[in-house]
Amino acid sequence: MVASLLTGVARVDLLSAWRDPYAMLVLMESRLPRTLAVLLTGAALSVAGVVIQSLVRNRFVGPDTSGTAEGAALGLLAITILMPDSPIWLRMIAASVSAMTTTALFLAMIRRLPVREVMLVPIAGLVLSGVLGSVVIFVGWQTDLMQYVGTWLMTGEFSGVIAGRYELLWIAGGAAILAWFAADRLAILGLGDQVATGLGLSTATVMRLGLTVVAVVTAMVVTTVGMIPFVGLVVPNLVARVMGDNLRASLPVVAFSGALLLLACDLIARLAVYPFELPVGLILGMLGGGIFLWLLHHRPAHG
Repeated sequence: MVASLLTGVARVDLLSAWRDPYAMLVLMESRLPRTLAVLLTGAALSVAGVVIQSLVRNRFVGPDTSGTAEGAALGLLAITILMPDSPIWLRMIAASVSAMTTTALFLAMIRRLPVREVMLVPIAGLVLSGVLGSVVIFVGWQTDLMQYVGTWLMTGEFSGVIAGRYELLWIAGGAAILAWFAADRLAILGLGDQVATGLGLSTATVMRLGLTVVAVVTAMVVTTVGMIPFVGLVVPNLVARVMGDNLRASLPVVAFSGALLLLACDLIARLAVYPFELPVGLILGMLGGGIFLWLLHHRPAHG
C-alpha cells in the first residue's frame, strides 16, 4: 500500500505531505482512493470466486467465466440506452439484477450436465460468457457505445479512479463480508444438495444468498473499474490447496491474497511503461493464465 501511494508521476513525500496542500490533494483525491479501490476489488472478486465455486461445486469457475460479468455489462448497457440520464444507484441495481439473472441461468444449465463430466462446467460457462459478450458487443456497436463496453468488459484498469468515483466498491466489500458470515453454510452446500439437505440446510436459501453476493460484487466491479480477469478463479484455488475447504478460516486469507495479487499487478501495470500505464487486466491476463494452466496440470503433493 505504501508503494502504491508513492507510485505516480507526481512526487509525494508521505512524511511531509501533511504540510504540502498539493501533496495532500494528490494523496486524498487520487492515490489513496486508487489503492483502496484495488484492495476492495481484489478481495471482493476473490471471495465471489469462492462463493460461485461452492454453488456449482467446481474449482474451475469464476465470476469472469460464468456469464456474470457479461450479464452485469448487459444490464448496464440496457439502462444506458433506455435511461441515459439515470442515477448511479439505478445503474447499480440494473447491473446487479442482470448479473444475478445470468448467473442463475448458468446454474440452471450446469444442472443438466452429466455429474461426472466436471470439465463441461467451465466450458458451459465460457460458452455462455461468449454468447452474452457477443450480444453486448453487437448492441454496443449498433448504438455507438463501444467505448463503454470496452471499459466494462475488456480493460479492467484503475487509472480513472478518484475520490467520488470508487465508493460503490465498498458495497462489494460488504457483500464479501456477508459471504464470510454464511461461510459454514456455503461449505456444506459444496458437499452436494442431498448431503446439505440431510444436514438440515435450506439449499434454496443459501443458493439465493450466494447468487446475491456474486452478482453484487461483479456488478459493482464492472460498474466502477471494469471486469478483472482470473482473480476470482486462481486465488481461491491456490488458497484451497493450502488450507482446504474450511471456508470460515480460509475466506479472510482468500480476500487478503486477492487484494495482494491485484495490488502487485496494478503496481507492475503502472511501472512497466512509466510514466504511462497498462491496463491491470492485461497483466493479470498473462499472469493468471499461466497460474491457471499450472493448476490444471499440477496435483497437490499431499494428495
